[in-house]
Amino acid sequence: MDRRAPRVCIIYYSLSGQSRGVINLLADGLRSQGIEVFIEQVKVRQRIGFPFYSVYKTLKMMVLTFFRKRIAIKPLSDSCFQSFDLIILAGPTWSYNPSGPILDLLDRYGEKLFRDKQVTPLISCRGYYRLHDWGLRKKLRNCGAQPTESIVFHHPVREPWSTIGVFLKSAGYQPEKMFLLAKHYPHYGHNVDQLLEAKARGSRIGAQLQKDTVALEN
Repeated sequence: MDRRAPRVCIIYYSLSGQSRGVINLLADGLRSQGIEVFIEQVKVRQRIGFPFYSVYKTLKMMVLTFFRKRIAIKPLSDSCFQSFDLIILAGPTWSYNPSGPILDLLDRYGEKLFRDKQVTPLISCRGYYRLHDWGLRKKLRNCGAQPTESIVFHHPVREPWSTIGVFLKSAGYQPEKMFLLAKHYPHYGHNVDQLLEAKARGSRIGAQLQKDTVALEN
């Protein structure tokens, strides 16, 4: 009898596309180990444009997200509620917290999605992720989930240049082309090495899932 392939569901939100790039490479790594992967992109009811093209709008967004403002999402597809061996919940850090759409997802669907499931948080961030990670893991446990070790991808630019660059980028500027900033902030978001590491991480997770499946079936 053929052994079933382990199944992984990746649920993610990405505003600027940085989390999306990491997720796609992670999924490639999983598939390279024979894992069946389903990807669900969380979509918001009211479009959020990026960049915000305004210092005021950027500051306003930072304040609202610091206080964990929820942003309403569209209904998830029925496929998210099928049986999976692992769920990966992914997204960026917004002002030290999970993003507003991910918080809304946890409020609306947390128990139905995650109860008695292994859930791996995946965080894309500048570097200030610890409060995000702590709060997300707490919420997952409150939903009855079993959080595994978190996967964290930092933007590779050092502080304080990363924060300055991300703020300017969000406000509609191009810090990587500014005379005094370019040498400190050459690139927005994750670099090629991190994307390759995401693929390698997916491959390692996939290999472990295959081993766990064999062990359960023997």
